[in-house]
Amino acid sequence: MKQMQVAGHLVDIPGRRTFPAIITIEDGVIRDITPATTAVPEQYILPGFIDAHVHVESSMLVPSEFARLAVPHGTVATISDPHEIANVLGVKGVEYMLDNAKLVPFKFCFGAPSCVPATIFETAGAAVNAEDVDQLLQRPDIYYLSEMMNYPGVLYKDPEVMAKIAAAKKHGKPVDGHAPGLRGEEAAQYIAAGISTDHECFTLEEALDKLQYGMHILIREGSAARNYEALSSLIQSHPQSVMFCSDDKHPDNLVDGHINVLVKRSLAKGYDLFNILQAACINPVKHYAMPVGLLQINDPADFIIVDNLEAFNILETFIDGVAVAKGGKTLIPAVPIARVNQFSCLPKTAADFCVFSQKTTTVQVIEALEGQLITNCIHAVLTPQNGELVSDTAQDILKIAVINRYYDAPVATGFIKNFGLKKGAIASTVAHDSHNIIVVGVDDKSIATAVNELIRCEGGVCVTADETTQVLALPVAGLMSAEDGYITAQRYSELDAAAKALGSTLDAPFMTLSFMALLVIPHLKLSDKGLFNGDTFSFTEVMA
Repeated sequence: MKQMQVAGHLVDIPGRRTFPAIITIEDGVIRDITPATTAVPEQYILPGFIDAHVHVESSMLVPSEFARLAVPHGTVATISDPHEIANVLGVKGVEYMLDNAKLVPFKFCFGAPSCVPATIFETAGAAVNAEDVDQLLQRPDIYYLSEMMNYPGVLYKDPEVMAKIAAAKKHGKPVDGHAPGLRGEEAAQYIAAGISTDHECFTLEEALDKLQYGMHILIREGSAARNYEALSSLIQSHPQSVMFCSDDKHPDNLVDGHINVLVKRSLAKGYDLFNILQAACINPVKHYAMPVGLLQINDPADFIIVDNLEAFNILETFIDGVAVAKGGKTLIPAVPIARVNQFSCLPKTAADFCVFSQKTTTVQVIEALEGQLITNCIHAVLTPQNGELVSDTAQDILKIAVINRYYDAPVATGFIKNFGLKKGAIASTVAHDSHNIIVVGVDDKSIATAVNELIRCEGGVCVTADETTQVLALPVAGLMSAEDGYITAQRYSELDAAAKALGSTLDAPFMTLSFMALLVIPHLKLSDKGLFNGDTFSFTEVMA
């Protein structure tokens, strides 16, 4: 029997108090909590933080490396939707995430992807049907049905959609939602179908509308979508019904911080400490029946130690009684990373990206928005050069293209605003949801160069200009690195800086780029099959 004791000021969240205590741990389980009668170290012990909705793949790290980077920030567990790799590899991809996650001491709670492919208007690498979902939900290491993005399918009772929700109910597991902008009677109908959460609210009014019907609201602050400022007051008004999440977080941002950053921001706003910790530590564990301890006797010994309740610096992180981080350093050793992928397309030429026109033309333009997944549909007038419509840097109207990476097919090309590039191109195979190749660039030669570099290494992110090309290879499903997480973060930072050196003013240009093919978020996006209107849920023409 392995025994240890930890002393300090215990933060009792349910009791809304702190008191000096000695915690006795045996074989990874809390066996006793005794109020201390003598002085204890000036440190505070509390449950670990939970990211209540994250796509691990968006960190460009496999789960084992994600864990290594997350634990120094006090994160002990995540609610993880393997939707991204499932779009590439199907159930095989979900199993890859489960297997890799079990190699490290961290509590990943994965869901069964509900929408693979996300739509019929793009090419994905695989499909996950209702029977697959039912089989996944039978597994004890699958905790929920992940975000039901097909809210029209819920509202119109699509048989396949309803079968997936019924499977979750049958197995007693919650269903996550995804319904940006849904309000009123339609929101009530969506929630009544069994949808229990939403992380897509971008206004307080929308969140309050959904809360009144019993939904839990996830306050999201990721690398691209940031809704904390709009929704943070819910921490005070609805502390039992909110959670924190990142949704999508790039590796450089994960090195800098995680859920602990939202805890500190909330304290700085003057919100009640125990309400904040209710959202950060307790609510996800209760909602998803996570195997995560909450500092109670007979709980797993999952907890963190902080210096004080103002600065909130993480001193140590423990999972099952084992120290996994100390002094800002991970203690989780790296493990070998297996590679899985699906990639089959031939190199492209500059001519593949031409948009032909003999006259000055009004075009529909995707307007990317800082910190949001939604886009606007605007119009711009372009004058052809040698019979082709080209990027116009004076208007900041650039070419965007999506290339099918699963088999050879014609390229889909359109125009986009707010990327700000003055030369060159940036490209990525992280392109929600189907993860085809997506590229934004100033000229067709640069666009083709960036795309071909990603084809060569079968996935990654790339910057090219002035005959110089930089790439971060992502050979695991074209989504994740096979390198050490800290090295990946450094290389990504270099590419991010290179993109900004070309003129991009976006805070996270690659993260923003990755969502420009996300058809389930309005208003105008681009799939490998063409320009797509997210309001009418139909294809539209580039020429207005």
